[in-house]
Amino acid sequence: MIAAIELGTASAPYAVGWFTLALINAGLAQGKGRSGLAWWALSLFLGPVATLLVVLLDPVKPK
Repeated sequence: MIAAIELGTASAPYAVGWFTLALINAGLAQGKGRSGLAWWALSLFLGPVATLLVVLLDPVKPK
């Protein structure tokens, strides 16, 4: 029983880091002219892969 409680609290730092990464990705996306909200949501599922995509994709050119 105690081991199950410890496992539950061990994942909290990972969740905070994952959420923080999603916020950073949203900021990076907005800086490149993309939707911050869409990239934030995408980052919640893809995490570091979304960071790589945001960094590698070219900025959106204004019309």
